[in-house]
Amino acid sequence: MAAFDPWDPDFLADPYPSYAELRAQGRVQYFEPTNQWLVPHHADVSALLRDRRLGRTYQHRFTHEEFGRTPPSAEHEPFHTLNDHGMLDLEPPDHTRIRRLVSKAFTPRTVERLAPYVARLAGELVDGLVEKGGGDLLRDVAEPLPVAVIAEMLGIPEADRAPLRPWSADICGMYELNPSEDTAAKAVRASVEFSDYLRELIAERRKEPGDDLISGLIEAHDEGDRLTEQEMISTAVLLLNAGHEATVNATVNGWYALFRNPEQLAALRADHSLVPTAIEELMRYDTPLQLFERWVLDEIEIDGTVVPRGAEIAMLFGSANHDPEVFRHPENLDLTRRDNPHISFSAGIHYCIGAPLARIELAASMSALLERAPTLSLAAEPRRKPNFVIRGLEGLNVEVG
Repeated sequence: MAAFDPWDPDFLADPYPSYAELRAQGRVQYFEPTNQWLVPHHADVSALLRDRRLGRTYQHRFTHEEFGRTPPSAEHEPFHTLNDHGMLDLEPPDHTRIRRLVSKAFTPRTVERLAPYVARLAGELVDGLVEKGGGDLLRDVAEPLPVAVIAEMLGIPEADRAPLRPWSADICGMYELNPSEDTAAKAVRASVEFSDYLRELIAERRKEPGDDLISGLIEAHDEGDRLTEQEMISTAVLLLNAGHEATVNATVNGWYALFRNPEQLAALRADHSLVPTAIEELMRYDTPLQLFERWVLDEIEIDGTVVPRGAEIAMLFGSANHDPEVFRHPENLDLTRRDNPHISFSAGIHYCIGAPLARIELAASMSALLERAPTLSLAAEPRRKPNFVIRGLEGLNVEVG
């Protein structure tokens, strides 16, 4: 299993050649260090994302003991309470009920109404970068744009937004493989602080509703849709975390890929109409979310291998997005690629509800950078975050010529 080593710096720097080896070894393989079954092929990942014999949780059907799993440690309870009540980690009927309520905020019409605000904010952020002659693309553009947009949707006042990104980063640390106790402690602390803040904000919105998503969820609850306060808190945290984590990493991963493929960057600068296909290709080429986990609720068989109930499947999105059975010359960055069924936004009932908004944000920042910083260049080689599941950079220092 040398082809898969998610803690090896060389693997983290470029996992895609190793994925090719992994795919050649078979369709499913057991990985003892994380007690997971790895699934690296696009066809299998796509099918399993839609397979109801798998679930993001098992607690709607089994106790921990019945499922052969050890209950989480009591010290980690605040994180699990927060995480387990968000729709990403729920199955029907709870998932269906919460997603139906939240989806009202992400209809195409609603998202399109946000487009002018997103474009204006992206332009302002890029102007600030240009005025300085450059800076950290992650800190100056990639992070503040989606954080501001989702905070605006939720109704979080501007003065309260500074801790949002640190809270999110600490919570998302728990999604890595075999997180350390220090990582868990940070996630627990962030879960408590974020939950306490949102509990106060929900109380304020009950007294004085606004034109925001939290007020809308309160109103839906009051009309009898049975959204508990914990579900409201967990939903708000999930929307913030998922609503910017992928966008931030797609932005910096994407621009780093462009700098390493100058002929593709030149083509994009010469023809801005390539932006829509460029966004899809960059999300495929260096996938922000590399792995997505699901539990086996009922025994399944993959290519003759029986995966028992109680096992955990690790679907390798990054590998699936480089599967030559689906993508012609997957190792090549091709901004004109039209047939691009990447699964960076997942699929099935857990398909990313914010995907339309993410695409608008990515298009806005890319267009603003192409138009207002046409000589943007890499100032220094970036450092990769020492993470596998959520793939990103520590920063991306750029110059404006």
